[in-house]
Amino acid sequence: MTSLLVIIVLVLLAVALWQLTKIFDLTQVGSNEDNSQVANDNDNNVQGYLMFGFLAFIYILTIYGLFKWGGLVLHTPASAHGAQVDSLMNISWVLLFIVQAITQVLIHYFSFKYRGKQGQKALFFADNNKLEAVWSIIPAVVLAGLILYGLYAWTNIMFIDEDEDTVVIELYAQQFKWSARYAGEDNVLGKANVRYIEGINTLGVDMSDKNSQDDIVVSELHIPKGKKVHFKMRSQDVLHSAYMPHFRAQMNCVPGMVTEFAFEPVYTTAEYRELPYMIEKVSHINELRAKKSIDLVAKGGTALDPYTFDYLLLCNKICGASHYNMQMKIVVDTPEDYKKWLKEQALLAVQVRDANAAPAPAADGEGVSKDSVVVAPVVAVK
Repeated sequence: MTSLLVIIVLVLLAVALWQLTKIFDLTQVGSNEDNSQVANDNDNNVQGYLMFGFLAFIYILTIYGLFKWGGLVLHTPASAHGAQVDSLMNISWVLLFIVQAITQVLIHYFSFKYRGKQGQKALFFADNNKLEAVWSIIPAVVLAGLILYGLYAWTNIMFIDEDEDTVVIELYAQQFKWSARYAGEDNVLGKANVRYIEGINTLGVDMSDKNSQDDIVVSELHIPKGKKVHFKMRSQDVLHSAYMPHFRAQMNCVPGMVTEFAFEPVYTTAEYRELPYMIEKVSHINELRAKKSIDLVAKGGTALDPYTFDYLLLCNKICGASHYNMQMKIVVDTPEDYKKWLKEQALLAVQVRDANAAPAPAADGEGVSKDSVVVAPVVAVK
């Protein structure tokens, strides 16, 4: 209701301003002003100088943006292929800036130089082969170079050698959370289908498949440094996008199909926290949080906890009302810590069988007390 009232007020305000302009026009009736609606030399001069003003505005805003928000861009990549992605991006930015700098100056300068003048007529060229060759061949060569380099980089990044020793992990997306399924010791994920979703088996893993018996499902993603991780991605409901910004990795998660991406982490979480730029960034964030906490405490609220950097898996598709909160913590461990953590995780098969285990019948035919439930032993297939 409030939004409707605001819209109505804005519409009425616009109507009032329009009526005021009409009243102002009526007050000018009988004056000696030029109302022919045809631009004269003075109008053209004003517009010509305004073009220079707008050119200055563009570059001042660009320079201000670089200083104001330049520190917010991603810094050191945390994956082996990240440097190649950053290189391609930086080349694109430099080329765009050079082209923008040249073309904007020329556009605004020629708009001023060839502004309208009384009695002056524009000279018309039917064609100019030299000019057309310049503005056709140069962009074509530059774009071809960018495209070829991009295809080369994309091929290198997306190539997954099936014979390579990798860690196979499934990322499962659903509104509005992520789950991760590890392939276990056999390094082969068991089959899965949404039709198998039941109870604790929220990923729809086919528990009759022998490859499922050593699968592990977790809500916090751990990956080892220095070893390629092969991600296989599924979605339960709508289109999601697995986005890991510090690893320069992103892939759509599409309902009904499996998408893939692989990369090799080069910094553990602890190592990345110790990078000079990250120490400075975290310090700045905590300064802002400390100032905010003063206001919160003064109003009777609770102070904000200090910020600590963590890698994150985010959803980069607008997938619903809680899209902004769809994230999962990623921890990059040393190979030794990763193996130790993995051994501590419970097998999905064990969890499912324990959840489905029925109470043993009482010998005397009486009801079984809740304290005497016997769970059948479970043997996981390795």
